[in-house]
Formats: sequence, C-alpha cells, structure tokens
Amino acid sequence: MDALLILTNCPNEEIANKIALAVVELKLAACVNILPRMQSIYRWQGVVESATEIPLLIKSTSEHYPALEAAIRERHPYKVPEIIALPITHALPAYLKWVQAEMQG
Repeated sequence: MDALLILTNCPNEEIANKIALAVVELKLAACVNILPRMQSIYRWQGVVESATEIPLLIKSTSEHYPALEAAIRERHPYKVPEIIALPITHALPAYLKWVQAEMQG
C-alpha cells in the first residue's frame, strides 16, 4: 500500500467539514485532520492576495487518490484548489494497517 498525506486548504469551516466528512464517509480517506485557521498569502492572476483558510490533512492511499481528488474538486469552491499529495515513506506499521483497513469495501 502506498500511503499518502494529502493537503488542501478551505475558505471556511463549513467547507472544511463538508469535504472531510464526505471523503471519510466515501472511504476515500481513513482520517482527516481539520487544523485551525491560518493566513495564506499568494499570487493569483498577477495580484498578491491574502486570505484566511482552514487546512486539511487527509490520510489516504495512491489507489484512492484519483477519486479523492475528484471528490475534493466537486465540493471545493475554488477554481483551482490546492490539492497536494505527499508520499508517506515512514510510519508506524500498525497505523498504516489501520489506514488500509478503514478504506476497504
């Protein structure tokens, strides 16, 4: 199993909760951590912007990534949401086993 940590930012708690609940209920993620508000500064269409966002840390697998990405995009209001997948190269074996078990069937 290729475990992934997927990062995305949401504009508010309502969207963050909606995405987190959906991907866990659909068994596209074993767990989602909803972090406290943070400030993001970025360039969008040539203009430097600043926004308050809610980060999500999503634990999933490479097998589930395409459907997970689609589920996030379907529920995300941004035209181009940040969706970044990082491989989990080292983790407690029992935790990885739990991630895999929670995403079965």
